[in-house]
Amino acid sequence: MKKDTLQGIVRFLVKTLTVSKFIGVENIPKEGCVILAINHMSHLDTPLMMVNPVRPDITALVTTKYEESPFVAWFTNTAEGIWINRDIADFTAIRIASKALSEGLALGIAPEGTRSKNGQLQTGKPGTLMLAVKTGAPVVPVGITGTETALSELAHFRRPRLTARFGEPFTIPPFERGSRSQDLKRWTHELMLRIAALLPESYQGVYHGQVVE
Repeated sequence: MKKDTLQGIVRFLVKTLTVSKFIGVENIPKEGCVILAINHMSHLDTPLMMVNPVRPDITALVTTKYEESPFVAWFTNTAEGIWINRDIADFTAIRIASKALSEGLALGIAPEGTRSKNGQLQTGKPGTLMLAVKTGAPVVPVGITGTETALSELAHFRRPRLTARFGEPFTIPPFERGSRSQDLKRWTHELMLRIAALLPESYQGVYHGQVVE
């Protein structure tokens, strides 16, 4: 199966089985490299991003621990996802992701580095910002709601309500010499605040109370 065929199937399933909204899609660049930085709560986050209405060329970073799951491995490979070992400095994955961005593709990535088990934002890690600085790609923060309970709702024959809200894109300015570590930390925090601002307070987790309206 080809990627566009899989996207068509996923799009049909999302439209049929869920009530989904994509808000702020005008903030997604229609062409050129872009990083879509999402909060991560469910296996459904990636399929939802895969059928966003603006960038069908999207790929995503997926942790190698899911290679042990036959279906997830098949889905990721068919969707042309990029496997990344989050337990090491996976330079191969970063190189592949950088190449995808250099070719003008969209890349989905979860700055938290792993799924949240309670639906709330966890502390962001610097990998997303490192990739943005390396490639010069603009970053679009994305706040997703509803996916954390979607599978349970589907199992009870209810249509889950899924929402992906896209914030304004921003570009990381060049870091000053000698301040790379501090700048990475500061901009990672800024990115997470921008994601939190797109979420209801109950989803904001460690960033609750820090969001400036």
